[in-house]
Amino acid sequence: MSKIIKVRSAVNSFLQENINCHGITVIKLEKVDNVWEAVAEVYEEDSFLKSMNLPTKNDRVFYSFKIDEQYEIISFERMKEYTQ
Repeated sequence: MSKIIKVRSAVNSFLQENINCHGITVIKLEKVDNVWEAVAEVYEEDSFLKSMNLPTKNDRVFYSFKIDEQYEIISFERMKEYTQ
């Protein structure tokens, strides 16, 4: 299996196990020095509507990741917006 597929798989697994989301799409993968950088687009239920016990809608959200050469997530953050 190629390294880029392993990195994508690590991001998908992390999101499925730790973030309540669906529709995961890795939209960017780049190796900078010895660290992989990734951005994933996901869909999450609107937490405000859910807390008000109203029908929810899906919000599109972006997460950025840094992954080491052993395919471990070393950092991640929810992005305010993603511009290419």
